Amino acid sequence: MAALCVGVLVGGCTSGSDTNKTASTQTPAPTETGPWPPTSGRGKCAVDKETDVPGTMRDGTVLRADVYRPKTSDPVPVILMRTQYGKSAAQVQPSRYQTPDWFASQCYLVVIQDIRGIGRSEGTFTEFDNDLKDGYDSVEWAAQLPGTNGKVGMYGSSYVGATQWLAAVETPPHLTTIVPANTASDYYDGWTYEGGAFRLGFVEPWAVGTIGLESAEQRKDTAAADQIKAAMPDFTTWMNFRPYKDFPPLQPGNPAVASWYFDWIRNSTYNDYWKRWSIREHYQDVKIPVLDMQGWYDAFLAGGVENFTGMVDKGGTPQARQNQRLVIGPWDHLGWGRPTSTIAPLLDKLGPVGNSPINELMLAWYDHFLKGVDNGVAGDKPRVDYYVMGANRWKTAPSWPLPQTQWKTYYFNGSGVNGAMGRAGKLVEQVPTGAADTDRYRYDPEDPAPSAGGHSCCGVGTGPQGPFEQGAVEQRSDVLTYDTAPFTTDTELTGPITVQLWASSTAVDTDFVARLEVLGQDGSVINLNNGIIRAAFRDSLTNPTHLVPGQPYKFTIKIWPTSYLFKAGDRVRLAVSSSDYPQYAPNPNTGEPFGDNTRTQPATQTIYKDAEHPSSVILPIIPSGDTGATTFDLTPHK
Repeated sequence: MAALCVGVLVGGCTSGSDTNKTASTQTPAPTETGPWPPTSGRGKCAVDKETDVPGTMRDGTVLRADVYRPKTSDPVPVILMRTQYGKSAAQVQPSRYQTPDWFASQCYLVVIQDIRGIGRSEGTFTEFDNDLKDGYDSVEWAAQLPGTNGKVGMYGSSYVGATQWLAAVETPPHLTTIVPANTASDYYDGWTYEGGAFRLGFVEPWAVGTIGLESAEQRKDTAAADQIKAAMPDFTTWMNFRPYKDFPPLQPGNPAVASWYFDWIRNSTYNDYWKRWSIREHYQDVKIPVLDMQGWYDAFLAGGVENFTGMVDKGGTPQARQNQRLVIGPWDHLGWGRPTSTIAPLLDKLGPVGNSPINELMLAWYDHFLKGVDNGVAGDKPRVDYYVMGANRWKTAPSWPLPQTQWKTYYFNGSGVNGAMGRAGKLVEQVPTGAADTDRYRYDPEDPAPSAGGHSCCGVGTGPQGPFEQGAVEQRSDVLTYDTAPFTTDTELTGPITVQLWASSTAVDTDFVARLEVLGQDGSVINLNNGIIRAAFRDSLTNPTHLVPGQPYKFTIKIWPTSYLFKAGDRVRLAVSSSDYPQYAPNPNTGEPFGDNTRTQPATQTIYKDAEHPSSVILPIIPSGDTGATTFDLTPHK
């Protein structure tokens, strides 16, 4: 592929004057084997560093930050990161952001702050709870630091994206823009739970090995830290522990260790505990431009997309609604800068075209909104840049879902059961007209179907994320599959996927999982994305209700978005099961309160495919040769 200038990302091959160039004209993307962070592309400002600079919150608690100050007499904007992962790390490794010193060399005052109760900051750590008020206070404190022009931008990934959104909904006057990456719209739905199911493979390892340990070390609680460290090497075993409310590695008898985790278990529905932090409830309070970075296999993709559409629709000012930009690349949760990162092998094979443009793009975004540089990074209308897997190229569009999307419904037909004669399940465009037609399988919570990739968290070696071959999993009798006919021409699918599943169970509660896949001409089966619904939550995340055993219900399963070019001869496969472990905690089928039970029971699941119960999947087809999206290359020239 020919290497083009990164200006196609920001609107042109140059930006600003010859004496005030942005990173888009200075910084080449690192090669796939090059160092991270790259040393090239530094700005004109020399930099001094101040360590442990105190900022006092409204309740008197002191939070400390490292401040990287450019040597210039001109007032400069502030770039603020509020992190629970250590201010000295600054989310540079694995390959994500350039160093704070590098950003400061572009003549920004960079502030990397430990949040409350973490690292060098005072106070008691509680997940999410302090980041509204502390976020507001920290923005306003940073805006008053000597040498600033009063404008503050924020950045960071994952929880460090959450600290941005939680600050933004408080509307601090000096917050001018945020650049959240790989983060969600709600900390119940799409973070801790999904479709009512507990996101086990992400939440427990993250709670123990990252935030639980960091908090214990900050408190100088050696006993708790040692116990957490002892549990970490055997986490596969610990994820089998029941009941969740008594999870030993986080010491339920000692509220100083992780009371927040046990709050998450007790609050297993979408209630007031979660609503106070929900971003989706507060788009009207956010009045600033947002550049949002996401990945097709990221743990928070669905929420990131919702943040974009929610802000376009409900943002608090016309400027905010018009200046929303979403970038979705071929990335899982960590290491999306990619050089020197350990990522899913099939993502690694994409090469440099799959590298993230975050540093160059973020700097151009800041230059525009914090310094007033007219560089084309924002055009007063929303924009989506997305990577089409299979085609291995970038495209851009004005909205999400893409405005030219043709929604096509495929209906379940034939048996999806893995029998001795092979699979015969089909996805067809014809609406079912016949009488009762069903498939059945037995789901045993003691023997759940294993995860092979997915959109969990946080690294490919520690959680089910990324694309992987699904053939072995689909040999199981409790995984049904349904295939389209081979495509006759290359066909792009880009957007969200909805499964309308008619099913019944012999249990009063159970789960249904759906996974969209590529069935290649060579017989390979690769997952694109997946979704789940806990049956009791089929109508409401707030008020779950049990099933009547044996009664058919329509379950809506939201498969998270994807983008893939199916080549002629490829097929779409839809896999249906009742488990995906450890991505999700297996449903015990007993209907007992979540977190309390240790008992399980098998269930017989029935999938319906007839005229009265037409199970289906709705796919987002992008017309071939469409002109609604522009192809461009993110690879900067060297």
